[in-house]
Amino acid sequence: MGTTILVLSKILTFLLTTMLIGSSMIQCSTVTYDKKAIVINGHRKILLSGSIHYPRSTPEMWEDLIKKAKDGGLDVIDTYVFWNGHEPSPGTYNFEGRYDLVRFIKTIQEVGLYVHLRIGPYVCAEWNFGGFPVWLKYVDGISFRTDNGPFKAAMQGFTEKIVQMMKEHRFFASQGGPIILSQIENEFEPELKGLGPAGHSYVNWAAKMAVGLNTGVPWVMCKEDDAPDPIINSCNGFYCDYFTPNKPYKPTMWTEAWSGWFTEFGGTIPKRPVEDLAFGVARFIQKGGSYINYYMYHGGTNFGRTSGGPFITTSYDYDAPIDEYGLVQEPKYSHLKQLHQAIKQCEAALVSSDPHVTKLGNYEEAHVFTAGKGSCVAFLTNYHMNAPAKVVFNNRHFTLPAWSISILPDCRNVVFNTATVAAKTSQVQMVPSGSILYSVARYDEDIATYGDRGTITARGLLEQVNVTRDTTDYLWYTTSVDIKASESFLRGGKWPTLTVDSAGHAVHVFVNGQFYGSAFGTRENRKFSFSSQVHLRGGANRIALLSVAVGLPNVGPHFETWATGIVGSVVLHGLDEGNKDLSWQKWTYQAGLRGEAMKLVSPTEDSSVDWIKGSLAKQNKQPLTWYKAYFDAPRGNEPLALDLKSMGKGQAWINGQSVGRYWMAFAKGNCGSCNYAGTYRQNKCQSGCGEPTQRWYHVPRSWLKPRGNLLVLFEELGGDISKVSVVKRSVN
Repeated sequence: MGTTILVLSKILTFLLTTMLIGSSMIQCSTVTYDKKAIVINGHRKILLSGSIHYPRSTPEMWEDLIKKAKDGGLDVIDTYVFWNGHEPSPGTYNFEGRYDLVRFIKTIQEVGLYVHLRIGPYVCAEWNFGGFPVWLKYVDGISFRTDNGPFKAAMQGFTEKIVQMMKEHRFFASQGGPIILSQIENEFEPELKGLGPAGHSYVNWAAKMAVGLNTGVPWVMCKEDDAPDPIINSCNGFYCDYFTPNKPYKPTMWTEAWSGWFTEFGGTIPKRPVEDLAFGVARFIQKGGSYINYYMYHGGTNFGRTSGGPFITTSYDYDAPIDEYGLVQEPKYSHLKQLHQAIKQCEAALVSSDPHVTKLGNYEEAHVFTAGKGSCVAFLTNYHMNAPAKVVFNNRHFTLPAWSISILPDCRNVVFNTATVAAKTSQVQMVPSGSILYSVARYDEDIATYGDRGTITARGLLEQVNVTRDTTDYLWYTTSVDIKASESFLRGGKWPTLTVDSAGHAVHVFVNGQFYGSAFGTRENRKFSFSSQVHLRGGANRIALLSVAVGLPNVGPHFETWATGIVGSVVLHGLDEGNKDLSWQKWTYQAGLRGEAMKLVSPTEDSSVDWIKGSLAKQNKQPLTWYKAYFDAPRGNEPLALDLKSMGKGQAWINGQSVGRYWMAFAKGNCGSCNYAGTYRQNKCQSGCGEPTQRWYHVPRSWLKPRGNLLVLFEELGGDISKVSVVKRSVN
């Protein structure tokens, strides 16, 4: 009996010890706020955050990215949640691979950082359809982002799905997890003017719905001045020192400090000097700001067909401190790291007092924070865009470079100046990898007969997304026109002209199987027209128009209603009878390409496909051509890319995974000198004029196997596969 009691006692002791250890490992946090800061477990915090979007990198990259963010001085990782990636069809969910949100948050937690989960579920983000799934557009009676029953029901359903998933994994800080903030909606203020009372009603509903989910952490609405209590309204922009929250008891938060800007095909590469970015951050802190999130800290890649805009590039580098490939970009990374260290030295005074502002000159100010026991912090500012300034503060002389702030954690010694950069500049090169393409083959899309397999026939021109449901970028519009044998142009007269009006985004025109050219819109003006003389024959003539989407819009009033495709008019000019409008003829529609239907991108494609091989595969540089080749994984661990400068426009795949859209559209802009001083806007410091906006396309190493990696390109315009190569990204 005594032995039994002893054994039971040991078991009970073990169980109690296990429970105590387990409870100590899961320490629930209380997250609140006051006018000065976010408050975690009773302590006000200056929180430095950075956006890293999990689908824009691979799971194999996440830990390294997050560790670099932590080493760079960040406290928080910020991410949107991408509805269209997670619910591609109603009730069918995807949380795998790049969309493994749980793994991403666990990784952040393991590295030791907090999370701001921006559920939205509208995200903008230059992401396809703003993050909304396209099927949502076809819900009966729906109208996006307003006081609309079907939309609110769908939005609430997805938001609840994400919150419940986070709760099940105990990810909210109130459960011992890393999520300290969540966001509902996103940048709604610009939409309010057009929506009126329905917009205000929707905002109030969204706030009440979110708070009712009982996450135990504060909710945020960015760029939404009338965010109702207890929601915190916050600022997005290049600068936010002008911003004041809508209630005096809310903290001053900057949810998007734009570290650079996105790129669009045909545009230049915007660069934001780190001196100005650091100046903007320091200005915000000296005005009493306590939460800053860099958008982006790592921008990553718009793999597949995820880029929006339209016309947003596959690269989403954003001139961020960590570049698209996961390498630190200097001097931006290290200069900001030093800024963060300086701010953290001042944290106690910053969160416990308001600044006392003193003029030191016409353009110079001192912002002084004091706390108990004689602590004193000073930010000395020179707003002049051209000239340095000599000032006297605390009986000491200081020189302030133009457009800069010096930080003095003790009101005596400068530990950091925003315009004084010590870090060296990264020297980035794309160098040969030593891996060559072999077993090159070609497959030509069949232009002449593909329309015969059309799945839809209708009178009139149909909107593209209504037909494709965005399952493909491509939609064929084909029709036939009869030409009388008596037409003058058949007897030496002037050939007729075909005009095509499109709502976006590109079109390739074929008549009787012959290519007559292409036309394209732009992000600023999606609509465009094609016009060309065409050679027709007596009798039946086939007109085949391949309409191409380049990402669906992600921002703008009710962008879900914006048209894509050939919805204007198609007209033949110069016939004996005058003009012939083909717009209301019978048209045949085929969504997608023959090569897509045949799964040419798959490593397990049907072996019966009749590929052209050998030297003949490289000779044809015609439009609408598929290429495939193989390559072995390059040695080393440097990031990899495809050099596609010899190609035109299309899409690329590696081992069945989509690298994204490519386009050698040459950049037009003003690439003059760049002075960090003065107010920054995205057109201020441009680079890349006269070069393709994006030449190199990121290939994650985790997608590769040691031998025999399959590269597939679909080329729309005509390119030279023989000059395509795999390169390494080298930084010195």
